[in-house]
Amino acid sequence: MSQRRIAVVLFNLGGPDGPADVRLFLENLFSDPAIIDAPAIVRRPLAAFIARTRARTAIGNYARMGGGSPLLAETRAQAAALRDVLQARLGDDAVEVFIAMRYWNPTTEQAAAEVARFAPDEVVLTPLYPQFSTTTTGSSLAAWRKAYKGSGASRAICCWYGEAGLIEAHVRRILETWDAAGRPRVRLLFSAHGLPEKVVAGGDPYEWQIEATCAAIADRLGTSWDWRVCYQSRVGPLKWLGPSTPEAIAAAAEDGLGVLIDPVAFVSEHVETLVELDHDYAALAKAAGIPVYLRAPVVGILPLFIDGLADVVVDALFRKGVEPDGIACPHTHVRCGRRTFGKAA
Repeated sequence: MSQRRIAVVLFNLGGPDGPADVRLFLENLFSDPAIIDAPAIVRRPLAAFIARTRARTAIGNYARMGGGSPLLAETRAQAAALRDVLQARLGDDAVEVFIAMRYWNPTTEQAAAEVARFAPDEVVLTPLYPQFSTTTTGSSLAAWRKAYKGSGASRAICCWYGEAGLIEAHVRRILETWDAAGRPRVRLLFSAHGLPEKVVAGGDPYEWQIEATCAAIADRLGTSWDWRVCYQSRVGPLKWLGPSTPEAIAAAAEDGLGVLIDPVAFVSEHVETLVELDHDYAALAKAAGIPVYLRAPVVGILPLFIDGLADVVVDALFRKGVEPDGIACPHTHVRCGRRTFGKAA
């Protein structure tokens, strides 16, 4: 059997390396039409304005983490762990794992050039967003299509929100956190990154997939757990998915309960977990009189998670185009990955 050359491309958001990078990172983010749906003549000046006005606060947040985002280091660790597992499973093949950050380095264009130099026979596009959204995986897939000019049969995993290893890894993190705290009386809050309601109303499957992930984790935990789904990181004047995580914390306080927060949509630690959850929302909980505030770590490089991610990649080698790992979205979600991008990755 001839050896295949397999390129696995991990999609992620990216983050600034230091304070000097923050403004340009924000400008890259808000220049994306998947984030601000407006003509370029409006979007680009608006992105520059938002970046300028938000830079100081963002620099302060990143300063709490040493000045820059830990996301690249976290993603590199995941890439290395995934490559080891895949190489062990696909021993006759040459496997390399590449990183494509949407808004910072290594950029999609840089990753595409690296993959082309590798000259793969097979390309597997793998988002580190388990749940599909047009604003995350959709944006990365669109950017990859423009950037990649190299060899290989490409396929993309649009979502893997119910993958068994992902679910078990969340269960492990939740139980370890709860056990270490002495099993206090808490409400489990699955906190996902928020999204404007109009995006979901337009057919984006994100909310449906988040709820499916949370239900699967809760089912494995058992019926004794009191749990809720909530959404963090709300910005701007639009109405976002709710309840917000601060609202869910306030509701737990009214019920006299502690909270255990699981960052259900995040597989890597970054500003939304290390600052927003660990500092900002912890302060809100204290002010609200929450008796116990716990936060489960992200799944990171937990072997359960990496093995599950490897299953997703290996299974994708037997498929073509853009397909989910697991159950497809209901037909009402007209902007799911498969329907948006069709048969070609």
